[in-house]
Amino acid sequence: MSLTPKFRRKYSEDFKQEALKMLDSGRSAQEVSNALGVTEQLLYNWRSRHRQQADAQTRSLKEEVEALRKRLREVETERDILKKALNIFSRGN
Repeated sequence: MSLTPKFRRKYSEDFKQEALKMLDSGRSAQEVSNALGVTEQLLYNWRSRHRQQADAQTRSLKEEVEALRKRLREVETERDILKKALNIFSRGN
């Protein structure tokens, strides 16, 4: 048992993104881990977190698109009603 405290190294987002790009380019986790001096497990953790964030962003964007489509349908309905009203009132003269 070691009495020296272990220090956790902090890695910048840029560093993590570059590591993930290396993985995505086809290099093995072992290669990337050796090249960057990090563990394979850490690379897998970063990739998992990145995918979760991407999935959350995708869900958020899909919800926003659906809300905008709904609002567009409402505005189109309002426009159509106003067009009909304008026709009715313009014929009355």
